[in-house]
Amino acid sequence: MDVRITPQPLAGTVCAIASKSIAHRLLVCAALADKPCVIDCAHTSDDIMATVSCLRALGARITQTKTGFRVIPLKRPHGLARHLWHPTAQLYCNESGSTLRFMLPVVCALGTPAALYMQGKLPKRPLSPLYEQLVLAGARLSPQGNNPLVVAGSIRPQTFYMPGNISSQYISGLLMAAPLLKEEVRVVVTKPVESRPYIQLTLQAMKQFGVIVQETEELDADKNPVVVYTVDKDACFCSCEEVSVEGDWSNAAFWLCAGAVGGSGLTVDGLNLTSAQGDRAIMAALARFGTRISRKKHQATAVHDHISACDIDVAHFPDLVPPLAVVASVGEGTTTISGAARLRIKESDRLQTVCAGLTALGADIRIVDDSLVIQGVPQLTGGVVDAAHDHRIAMMTAIAATRCMQDVIIKNASCVSKSYPQFFEDYQALGGQVHVIDES
Repeated sequence: MDVRITPQPLAGTVCAIASKSIAHRLLVCAALADKPCVIDCAHTSDDIMATVSCLRALGARITQTKTGFRVIPLKRPHGLARHLWHPTAQLYCNESGSTLRFMLPVVCALGTPAALYMQGKLPKRPLSPLYEQLVLAGARLSPQGNNPLVVAGSIRPQTFYMPGNISSQYISGLLMAAPLLKEEVRVVVTKPVESRPYIQLTLQAMKQFGVIVQETEELDADKNPVVVYTVDKDACFCSCEEVSVEGDWSNAAFWLCAGAVGGSGLTVDGLNLTSAQGDRAIMAALARFGTRISRKKHQATAVHDHISACDIDVAHFPDLVPPLAVVASVGEGTTTISGAARLRIKESDRLQTVCAGLTALGADIRIVDDSLVIQGVPQLTGGVVDAAHDHRIAMMTAIAATRCMQDVIIKNASCVSKSYPQFFEDYQALGGQVHVIDES
């Protein structure tokens, strides 16, 4: 689907959609628990449904309700039974990196033969060093890059070693798989640990289901600082009758940035203002740009003011780069957004696609190593942007369109369904003018 946007400031109030980061984690924990659970999840997306599909393939019974999901856990094999033959499970991860990286360790811990199918650029996105650690622990995996990725055997409980600067999802996947192994499991992560708030979301979800993960700061044998996550041998996911998925700060950031670049103010409702989500940092980041920020109960509001350049390290919240780059593009002065190396292994090489998309609209932006350097301009011009099948690039372009002088065409805009299917409906409700020009 291609859309045309006629520039118009956005204003008003929008309700935050459910956090897919939290939904993934709660769904996995619920499927591995000992009794049914109801998950309140007001919104869904392609990525969330990919995780639901995979858990169903493993034997969990998940029913979608008006308010979320009802999960009847899968029956876990015990003892020697886990090594007996049973059919290969077909797991369709689609384009969801979280689904793949969470389900792979879980499947290996269950000892369930499985084929994990991927779409889009996901087969090309790296799995190292998670892949190698699972093989060392006893799993048999087809070569990286194969689609499907075929899994056989099962992993042994042991100490897993992970670098902290590649993907927190590897660490989260291992932690959620650990209680299935019935022995102590340690995950040793070298510092710096980037995107650490996402690991905290995992620990929080596991705690809701009765699993306490010990987190300690230590020195390894070579005196290097590490963070050690320990799951006790007696840990198991216990029943949790009802849990709720809180509002998503990652997608709320686009609306708050829209408020920052123009209009009479934009409010996002349904947010947890003390959330462990790392992307809650959008409030502090916008304040540094000069945006007028206010908070009230479950609401966050951004009101346009003078936008001044600043330097921002996004190592712990890289998903905020696309909307923040829009703000910097129409600010005064030169902004440097650093710590963005991991953007190269997202749905697109997001350093390249952010730069290309905003350049096409008239921004002065360039890549320097793993940073973006943005010289603000008074107004963007408009133009055509290919979303590169990346939901955050499509949403970034739509927000940037509010500060353009001419119409903006977004090609392949339907990719927003990956995380936010109703994005353009909410965009219009806030005063945006969107016209579908190609539904193919």
